[in-house]
Amino acid sequence: MLNLKYLFIGVLSALMFTACGTDNSSQSKETMGSAKKVLFVLTSHDQLGNTGEKTGFWVEEFASPYYFLKDKGVEITLASPKGGQPPFDPKSDAPESQTESTKRFKADKDAVAQMASTLKLSTVNEADYDAVFYPGGHGPLWDLATDKNSIALIEAFYNAGKPVSAVCHAPAIFKDTKAQDGTPLVKGKKVTGFSDSEEDAVQLTDIVPFLVEDMLKENGGIYSKGDDWTPYAVEDGLLITGQNPASSELVAEKLLEKLN
Repeated sequence: MLNLKYLFIGVLSALMFTACGTDNSSQSKETMGSAKKVLFVLTSHDQLGNTGEKTGFWVEEFASPYYFLKDKGVEITLASPKGGQPPFDPKSDAPESQTESTKRFKADKDAVAQMASTLKLSTVNEADYDAVFYPGGHGPLWDLATDKNSIALIEAFYNAGKPVSAVCHAPAIFKDTKAQDGTPLVKGKKVTGFSDSEEDAVQLTDIVPFLVEDMLKENGGIYSKGDDWTPYAVEDGLLITGQNPASSELVAEKLLEKLN
């Protein structure tokens, strides 16, 4: 009888352990499934007009938001119009342009590998993500501003009630995006982006295909800005925009608040 008693206790304990293990497993899966997913879209354009110089995305505008969000548990996927390695602006890799986040990126083998294998934009589905973020650099002025896949993606995110964020030159993506009524997406909305005075300061006013500040105003956006080169970001509903490289993390902060 004593042996049967201990056998019964053992079986009961095993059943309880299994049940608890199942609950923990389910809870773990549920926790893993709750991570927010953000799509980063980078430029594939590397020519700075007819200057013969190279351009692309600005490294700080990628690295700063990337690590801010990643460190908070956000899952990040990278995409670009052509897929693969997107070009970075050589000036953003200069010693004077380095920040803690750019240094961290250079030393991060996993992030560097992820950057080298961005998804082709045409294969991306809005339904797979909770928000989209566009880093700047001059490159987007030439490709993402008019890229049909990018335009359709932005409109899909917005119409699905998901945040659309961009910093510095990346608000160029709103050049041809439309609201459901056919009007410019930024019409009547508070926005910011690389200012005319900042473009003049880098002596590229006559090189770029259009000025971000002027385009946003022409599209009916309620444009505002801070002092040149200082952090400044604006949120209006689902749209979050930042003025310059220094505004990158501030945009990411506002995006995370929106996601939570």
